[in-house]
Amino acid sequence: MTQNLPQTCLVTGGAGFIGSHLIDALLSDANTKEVRVLDNFSSGRREHLAHHEHDARLKIHQAELLELETITPHFHGVDQVFHLAANPDARWGIDNTRLDLEQETIVTYNVLEAMRRQKVPRLVFSSSGTVYGDVGTTVTHENLGPCLPVSLYGAGKVASEGLISAFCATFGLQAIIFRFGNIVGERTTHGVIYDFIRQLTKGSTELTVLGNGHQAKPYVYVRDLVEGLMFGKMRCAELKPSQFNVFNLAPDGATSVRFIAAELLRQLGFSDRTAIKYGESTQGWPGDVAQSRMDSTKLRQAGFALPRSSDEVVRHAIQQIIRWLSTRPPQADLRLPPDAKPLL
Repeated sequence: MTQNLPQTCLVTGGAGFIGSHLIDALLSDANTKEVRVLDNFSSGRREHLAHHEHDARLKIHQAELLELETITPHFHGVDQVFHLAANPDARWGIDNTRLDLEQETIVTYNVLEAMRRQKVPRLVFSSSGTVYGDVGTTVTHENLGPCLPVSLYGAGKVASEGLISAFCATFGLQAIIFRFGNIVGERTTHGVIYDFIRQLTKGSTELTVLGNGHQAKPYVYVRDLVEGLMFGKMRCAELKPSQFNVFNLAPDGATSVRFIAAELLRQLGFSDRTAIKYGESTQGWPGDVAQSRMDSTKLRQAGFALPRSSDEVVRHAIQQIIRWLSTRPPQADLRLPPDAKPLL
């Protein structure tokens, strides 16, 4: 099936932070025949998709991806799968060591097996720069190895990539794997900006930072990332059966936690009133990759380039998050601090 024919796409985790933005892009594509969402709503939000409630092409199914026999029928007649469902926060695996085994490795196996049974040809998979492990400021590229992750989340992504490689080689699937930088933007459900805003909602006189704040990683604005996923959809259709490819999806350079904290306080109007309290450790938590740099040359050479630097992403994402929060109800899980004076 070529890209200009109507397509049915299935998105796991489609009500989540990234997934809901991908749904926006798919439904804006005239070639999209149907979009099926499989989400257990553990971190996804129905409100993220509410603006599409009158689009008959969108089919939302609350489903647990750990239940293979239950989910397999949903893959019938699907042309393209975007597998985004995962444990959304690497820190959660510290307390529940089965979480990433189940939500990364086993769930990915179930998605691949459902695809095999229903003869679904193509997959775009969301992996992570955490697969490279803790290599300091070494600029990582797709051929760097061995991949030795330091978090259970990263280990789950490595295992998932291995399963995808094997299913492609054995059963003729086509796949694109994207290793993401840190994703930020409106509809956020976790992450450093989310955590900081929740702190400031409880009190804006002090902001506590996990670690010394010199942790620095590449950040990607969520809507820019989705453009990359749509590019991956096109490239996936061009692959021959049994082929797959891996791309880093992140800007060059990195942004420090100190920069993020200062920029958030500035845009909220808190710069002169909020003291920042830093820790002493180089890591934010056990398994945190304190320094990350990713080389996206391969993706640029393939035809897609992110439009913003990491620092530009953070500035823009904070602005968009503040605008989004200004529209949310008072009882929402994330909202603007009551004494904020945003610089919009």
